[in-house]
Amino acid sequence: MRERVQTDNAPAAIGPYSQAIKANGLVFASGQIALDPATGQIVEGGIREQTERVLNNLKAVLEAAHSSLDRVVKTTVYLSDLGDFSEMNEAYGRFFTGEPPARSTVEVSRLPRDARVEIDVIALEE
Repeated sequence: MRERVQTDNAPAAIGPYSQAIKANGLVFASGQIALDPATGQIVEGGIREQTERVLNNLKAVLEAAHSSLDRVVKTTVYLSDLGDFSEMNEAYGRFFTGEPPARSTVEVSRLPRDARVEIDVIALEE
């Protein structure tokens, strides 16, 4: 059994995908980039600001799915420049305290809207 998750508190999907899908006690959240849900524009600033916006978007999606960042078990971080790793990691660490989830981080050649970071997550339902 699967259920689509949708919230206005995070950017709407810009293609044929869902913000998240709940299935068998898990929440699979699609990758988020640093779009402000109110304006649809990439937030101003550098990698720290973009990482914070991405994680706030994911937080909103997870809350709509009756989950939370505390329930995340796996993240994948896509960076357009691995030189941004340290600053991304610092911002990321403020969202995942205590027992952080498993994580993969990779450099990609380009992200949608020329974002600097995209993150997707898998979380447990509450």
